[in-house]
Amino acid sequence: MGTLIDFESGLMDSLSAIAAEHGTRLAREDVLKAYRAERYRPDVQRFPTTWSGSIWPSPRSWACRGTRSWAGACATTPPAGSPCGLVAAMQALSHRYKLVAMTNAQRWAFAHFDATLGHPFHASFTTDDTGTEKPDPAFFHHVLTALEAQGVARDDILHVAQSQHHDMGVARDLGLNTCWIQRRHDQPGWGGTIAPAAVTVPDYHFTAMAELAAAVEPAFA
Repeated sequence: MGTLIDFESGLMDSLSAIAAEHGTRLAREDVLKAYRAERYRPDVQRFPTTWSGSIWPSPRSWACRGTRSWAGACATTPPAGSPCGLVAAMQALSHRYKLVAMTNAQRWAFAHFDATLGHPFHASFTTDDTGTEKPDPAFFHHVLTALEAQGVARDDILHVAQSQHHDMGVARDLGLNTCWIQRRHDQPGWGGTIAPAAVTVPDYHFTAMAELAAAVEPAFA
């Protein structure tokens, strides 16, 4: 869902509100650096549900320890890019194709994200369903097995994602057609995700879902 939901801004907005209560301000890259370091520790649970403890102990320099539920943040996390443009793009694509969500979020969080996007998905697979997280190939095998049981051929699947670390490499290794939505094309670094060991060259490359939606329309003219 990081392709469609700007979780980094949602994270920043929520933590900034906590910081403001303590009379301090947070730098965006400092927050994302701390998130990357703590979120991807081996002992952290899948898609943790609270800000402190299960994600990270807030650095003392932030002077803003406190626990906040992910539920409130997920409910208000904005879409990536123009909200109206993204929702319209997803609706347009859902009328042309069967959209399947593959997300490391838990089911309750996905429900918030899905509502934000206007419920465009034909099916969805969360970390609750698969018991693991991307980029574990087992996540992909779970989804592919379910789709193949419905008669969907692997060659007919286009895996669309923004994360090189979580999606692009493993999708290519499994023989899937790939589309990279590089929504951070005008920003340095990799945001809240781990830098990939190598950048996978996709079959298709756009900077926003709206560009992908526009690109497929001529085929239906």
